[in-house]
Amino acid sequence: MYKYWIVYFWDAKMIRKIIHIDMDAFFASVEQRNRPELKGKAIAVGGSSNRGVVAAASYEARKFGVRSAMPTHKAMALCPHLILIKGNGKAYKEVSEIIQGIFHEYTDLVEPLSLDEAFMDVTFHKKGVHSATLIATEIRERILAETQLTASAGISYNKFLAKIASDINKPNGMFVIPPEDAISFLSDLKIDQFFGIGKVSAEKFHSLGIHTGKDLRRFDKNDLVRWFGKAGNYYYNIVRGIDNREVKPFRERKSIGAEQTFEKDIDSVDELNERLYRVIDRMWKTVERKTVAFKTVSLKLKYFDFEVITRSKTVDFYMDSKKEMINIAVSLLRDELPLPKAVRLIGVTVSNFEKENTLPE
Repeated sequence: MYKYWIVYFWDAKMIRKIIHIDMDAFFASVEQRNRPELKGKAIAVGGSSNRGVVAAASYEARKFGVRSAMPTHKAMALCPHLILIKGNGKAYKEVSEIIQGIFHEYTDLVEPLSLDEAFMDVTFHKKGVHSATLIATEIRERILAETQLTASAGISYNKFLAKIASDINKPNGMFVIPPEDAISFLSDLKIDQFFGIGKVSAEKFHSLGIHTGKDLRRFDKNDLVRWFGKAGNYYYNIVRGIDNREVKPFRERKSIGAEQTFEKDIDSVDELNERLYRVIDRMWKTVERKTVAFKTVSLKLKYFDFEVITRSKTVDFYMDSKKEMINIAVSLLRDELPLPKAVRLIGVTVSNFEKENTLPE
């Protein structure tokens, strides 16, 4: 009996070793590596027109305030000498595959978040190194040797802390948050730096007099749930260093979609219908590749003044027909006619997948 109690106690108290690897300015760094004349210069990937947005910015551009998801015209205003580069998805994917291959040499518990970042659980791993910090160091050295690109790493006992830690010493840095330091670290952390707290939520926290983790920890769960709904439970736990989410090698795709921002605002119904079909054609290639069936179709419209509306329809059966999906999307658009104002962007998404047909990303 005593022997088995010891095993159970160890499993319950076992501290996980989680690494979060995040490539530094990934798209922009790949472009600078492939095109030496761009090294040391302020560049932005994407945003090739006045209507576009920045997909990634080099650190030289970030010094001027250029950030991903920023409209191109704003980026150019902040950094007039900014060089705009058209993205090369094939090149980014090739580098990502090399990086993912390195991760899998250490553990099968790899959860990609995107092409350039992933969680790894190295509590039990394939190498003889018992320190997560040494493993992260070795992985970063290998990434540099094999891709000529730098990566930053965060190491801790859960995903939330590892994610935050990877940003502390960026670029080309590493930070460790051991269990005994978690509460003090979180106490001093600004609420805006908490992973999962966006700009709107941060403003609400500030209005409540909550500016740091120490401030947040003063409130009980009931208060936080009353103010933030279900997210209140999450905030209550993370500020206490609690995050029991496992590193999942396969992430279930929640939706598949595509959208297009127009060069000029559109107020013609015929032209908008034509653009809708183009977006559907792009999106459907992914649907066919993933072999999914779905119940919900959603239409997104962004008007010239940036007002966004989303309309959805869910049927009582799983469909895998492009024709059926088009009929629903067209009917959703028809319901918004006549157009109240010119349209800047249109998008279509399918979701609510049949579980057995849903493939990992």
